[in-house]
Amino acid sequence: MKMDLSALEHCTLCPRRCGVNRLAGERGYCGAGRLARVALVSLHPWEEPCIAGTSGAGTVFFSHCSLRCLFCQNAVISHEENGIDVTEERLAEIFLEQQERGVATLDLVTPTHFAPQILAALRMAKKRGLNLPVVWNSSGYEREEIIRAIADEIDVFLPDLKYIDEKSAADCSDARDYFSYASAAIKAMVGAKGAPVLREDRILASGVLVRHLILPGKRKESMRILDWLWETFGDQVMLSLMGQYTPMYRAVEVKGMDRKLTTFEYESVVNHALDLGITRCYVQERGAASEEFVPKFDGTGVIR
Repeated sequence: MKMDLSALEHCTLCPRRCGVNRLAGERGYCGAGRLARVALVSLHPWEEPCIAGTSGAGTVFFSHCSLRCLFCQNAVISHEENGIDVTEERLAEIFLEQQERGVATLDLVTPTHFAPQILAALRMAKKRGLNLPVVWNSSGYEREEIIRAIADEIDVFLPDLKYIDEKSAADCSDARDYFSYASAAIKAMVGAKGAPVLREDRILASGVLVRHLILPGKRKESMRILDWLWETFGDQVMLSLMGQYTPMYRAVEVKGMDRKLTTFEYESVVNHALDLGITRCYVQERGAASEEFVPKFDGTGVIR
């Protein structure tokens, strides 16, 4: 698939495949338009150690989203669409400014619906000296064709793998087909990047790191996700088991999602990973489940 701005004329970047003409001002399910919209440019110390290192990840948070997660902690930008529209030229400058700050990686958060704009900006920035590992930090709800089209410009894929059950995906994110797309996309990511490659400073230079947020009442679904990952990839992917779920946005609308995760739920999933033989796995301290860790999306760093 050709990945340039012409892809916006009949947009099928995500599995929704709305087909709207974003070049003419039309907007589909995600709400994104012609220009990339950025909500925050920051130095993020709380990403996984191989992404943040000692200096922090250079996060660029994009507005809009192709999912409708009722527990979204970033709802102010994904659902309410707050942010600032930027040209590809300004986006390239933002990438270079992050490098000048001494960040460990360029961490592109929720980028899928702006793939053509991001790739154009990356190519501009690389011509001007950008040499950071580029991280594609996504929901996992991706088309494998898009992954293959962007793979040459991306060093690290950092997808979520949220659900394996259709009902969970439908109830929580309005995406019954989530796993069918996410599983194929992750296979494409691993096919493109292979096994993880860590630099001497332990920063991930290339590879795939799959995040899974364990949800309350769904620990057995989480175990099935681990089973699938291990059976499919073994040690070819790294894993991050997240216990930070906090009921935010409209989480109370889904039965059982109005509480934080229990220690038993989290530890039982971690123990299942150990029983499978998974060793390339990050775990979280239980104190990470707090609204204090949600960034303030105030447009910092977007306008010079």
